[in-house]
Amino acid sequence: MTDQFSYLSVLLSVIVGLAVTQILKGYRGMVLSPVRVRMYWPTLLWSMSLLVINVQSWWAMFGLRDTRNWTFAGFAVVLLQTILQYMLAAIVFPDFLGPERVDLREHYWRHVRSFFGLSILVLLASLGKDLAIGGHLKDPLDLSFHLIWIALAAIGAVTRREWFHKALAIVMAALICLYIVVLFTHLPHIDESQGTAISR
Repeated sequence: MTDQFSYLSVLLSVIVGLAVTQILKGYRGMVLSPVRVRMYWPTLLWSMSLLVINVQSWWAMFGLRDTRNWTFAGFAVVLLQTILQYMLAAIVFPDFLGPERVDLREHYWRHVRSFFGLSILVLLASLGKDLAIGGHLKDPLDLSFHLIWIALAAIGAVTRREWFHKALAIVMAALICLYIVVLFTHLPHIDESQGTAISR
């Protein structure tokens, strides 16, 4: 079964790598053209959160290596989550091409609904992945994190209060770090008695 996932994970790893590349390209653009970039710290914090999310996602994929009876539907849901993560990474920064001034604040507010809409879709795909592959939702703690994120992202998609969006960037970054510390500090290992992967 490991060989099956080794084959399937190639495409997933490429997409995660492209997502990370998109974020790093944004950092590169700011380093190369600092005088024409109007900074906006929530955008920078979201970009760092997305970088961590993509690394965590790749880390957590190790837990799928012993999944038995892969189906196209199950793989499609995992692939969908990865593609949506790439789309988030692709819109967090504007393009830095050309001589025009780049306004990170203006870009954030122009795409705020798309950003949080995609965030919700990523979380729903993550929940769907467990249903499609394991036949059940995540364990209660993991599920709680997802539901909190979905609720906060939904509020972010509809409110235009800047103070809330600034607070949300901080809260979500803290929740992501807490999520990793609580659930993904170590690579998943196999429970030999049941043959299932355990994340913590």
